Amino acid sequence: MKPYLQIFDFSKKINYKTEVLAGLTVAMTMIPESLSFAILAGFPPLTGLYAAFIMGLVTAVLGGRPGMVSGGAGATVIVLIALMKTQGIEYVFAAVALAGIFQILVGLFKLGKFIRLVPQPVMFGFVNGLAVVIFMSQLEQFKTVVNGQVTWMNGSPFLIMLGLVALTIAIVIIWSKITKAVPASLVAIIIVFLIVLGFGIHTKLVKDIASVSGGFPPFHIPAIHFNLDTLKIILPYSLIMAGVGLTEGLLTLNLVDEITQTKGNGNRESIAQGTANILNGFFTGMGGCPMIAQTLVNLSAGARARLSGIIAALTILLIILIGAPIIERVPMAALVGVMAMVAIGTFEWMSFRVINKMPKQDVLVGILVAAITIWLHNLALAVLIGVILSALVFAWESAKRIRAKKYIDTEGIKHYEIFGPLFFGSVTAFNEEFDLAADPDTVMVDFKRSRIYDMSGIDAVNKLTERYAKAGKKLHLKHLSEDCRLLLKNAGDVIDVNIMEDPTYRI
Repeated sequence: MKPYLQIFDFSKKINYKTEVLAGLTVAMTMIPESLSFAILAGFPPLTGLYAAFIMGLVTAVLGGRPGMVSGGAGATVIVLIALMKTQGIEYVFAAVALAGIFQILVGLFKLGKFIRLVPQPVMFGFVNGLAVVIFMSQLEQFKTVVNGQVTWMNGSPFLIMLGLVALTIAIVIIWSKITKAVPASLVAIIIVFLIVLGFGIHTKLVKDIASVSGGFPPFHIPAIHFNLDTLKIILPYSLIMAGVGLTEGLLTLNLVDEITQTKGNGNRESIAQGTANILNGFFTGMGGCPMIAQTLVNLSAGARARLSGIIAALTILLIILIGAPIIERVPMAALVGVMAMVAIGTFEWMSFRVINKMPKQDVLVGILVAAITIWLHNLALAVLIGVILSALVFAWESAKRIRAKKYIDTEGIKHYEIFGPLFFGSVTAFNEEFDLAADPDTVMVDFKRSRIYDMSGIDAVNKLTERYAKAGKKLHLKHLSEDCRLLLKNAGDVIDVNIMEDPTYRI
């Protein structure tokens, strides 16, 4: 019985009422979003809801940390649109299952730790860009279809929609100041729902997006030819989907870690994501990954355990099976208002206060990541570019730290005491420190306060010894690690070995 309890995080510390209410709130916000993403990609609407149920349940039970919410996310769906248009839904199911296998492998080989490489400026840009994307995506709900054409609302429909959104936001703000016993977002949805229903107000409802009625996700083996040609078709999509899903998942995990001041398990989350996507592929779901907006809804409602995610997933299933007639009458304005508050809460407003205290290069990286996130709606690409730029900036700054202290002792030997890291970025500055023509016949290079980080540094030292040898001068190298000495071509002739003081690091 004990392992069961540990899996579901049932303990005396759990506030069951908060978890249940948070789960219901998450389900309300996830349904229209999953439907919208499915319709956008040309999938049957129920594939979005099935993905929300399967992803939500599996990751809530097996995932890397409590509080995270997964579902049919737009980031992974966008990857599959081209495959859907060219090959059809069966290939999509196969690609989703294969992506799940790749994600499980990442977890098994413990590669989730690479999320540590994401610097804070990138996280600032990512979160701020995400907040803008969440807010801007809600504007789509102010559009309607007239004579087969999608157009912006105007007149009374627009004013009614805007008024209900404003009312939802006001209820969330006021209720959150009164009590936190019941999530303010859920209260707002219920009140606006009752007002629209009671007064017969004509406004956009969930049913105007798509029907949410259906049966239990059916087991279905993708109807494709299992051969090498099929693998060539789906492999690129599966790899990209797996990468995007893991990036979103690990970034979400990192964000929840900061909010809750606890530590999640990235490798476990990768395995859970992969398991859920494999099930999606064989139970007609469109696949997905952690949904940051719904995760923030969950956390803002007070959820801190796995129970809320389980409740959200089971609620979606019940709605599919029996609750569709009620949920289809929920006003979209209520959900737009809740998501607008999520966007406002997601934005790192404190980044404005520290922007004048941050290095200029960090500010530029953060702005660029936010811009790419907003412009391309590709969170994974934005973070990847941010990490690469941050790495290049770090390499450039580190390259400028290499220097040498030079002096000639009483015996006429010239000493070069090297300071700073020797790697590909600092090789040029390292070589410029030496004056071969003016140096005496014996030269001592001391690496006690330096360190060689890569093969570019080894190559630079090799070429330095060759130049002094050709000039007929004796070069001594001190305080190099053992692997550095092994990699130098002429190590035996030029290195003075001092076993007691030589470092033991490896390049």
